[in-house]
Amino acid sequence: MSSRPPPGLPLVDAMTPPVLVLPGPVDRDEVRGLSDDVRALLRGGGARVVVCDVGGLGPPGLAAVDLLARLQLAARRAGGRIRLRDPDPALCALLDLVGLRFEVEGQVEEGEPALGVEEAVESGDPAV
Repeated sequence: MSSRPPPGLPLVDAMTPPVLVLPGPVDRDEVRGLSDDVRALLRGGGARVVVCDVGGLGPPGLAAVDLLARLQLAARRAGGRIRLRDPDPALCALLDLVGLRFEVEGQVEEGEPALGVEEAVESGDPAV
């Protein structure tokens, strides 16, 4: 006996992007598979962002930079981007050194005030 699906669109939590956990040191052979995973996550669920958990990636080095650059390229070609979760501060510094910018979970976007921070207003400022 089969049941009918509920009427209407399926419930999707649009606020929770898919997560790809990157394992310890990644070989060059594994990069293609991970790039395919990013593309599949972006195309399959209609998401625009894939969160890459890099906490277990290991010590930062050029292999990690190469991997993240390739994953970002795969995501861009699929119409999305990646966001890093739990990056080592040394990895962030290395990415900055080579000129790669990644969105990191928990960081305030550029131009946005941090939560709970209000701009001071001088008493003589005109209303906008």
